[in-house]
Amino acid sequence: MFRGSTELYQKLVRDRIPQLIYAAGDVPTWSRLTDDDAYVAALCDKVIEEVGELRAASTAEHAEELADLLEVVQALACALGVAMSDVQPVAAHKRAERGGFGGRVWLEQQVALGDREP
Repeated sequence: MFRGSTELYQKLVRDRIPQLIYAAGDVPTWSRLTDDDAYVAALCDKVIEEVGELRAASTAEHAEELADLLEVVQALACALGVAMSDVQPVAAHKRAERGGFGGRVWLEQQVALGDREP
C-alpha cells in the first residue's frame, strides 16, 4: 500500500488549484467559503501572504508577485462591493491631498506641542 505525504494548507487559493492538484496525480481536500465574513477574512489573510511573498521575491519574480497581490486586491474589492473604478479616483484624491509614496518619506516621530484650537 502506498502512503503519500499530506500537506496542510488551510488557506484561500485560486479557483483552479484543486483541478491542478488532481491533474498532478494528487488528491486535494477542499470546500467553498460560503460565509461572506469568512471569505473577506481569508482574502485579508491572503493579502498578508502575498505581501510576504513579494518581500521574499527576487527582482525577476516581482511582476508575478505583484500580479498575485493585484488579483487578491481585486477579489477583496469585489467581495466588499467596491468597484476598482471607484477606488482609483479615491486613490488619486488622497495622493493629491496627502501625497503618494514616491518621495520615500520615513516618519520618525511626531511631538505634540501642547493644546490646539479645535
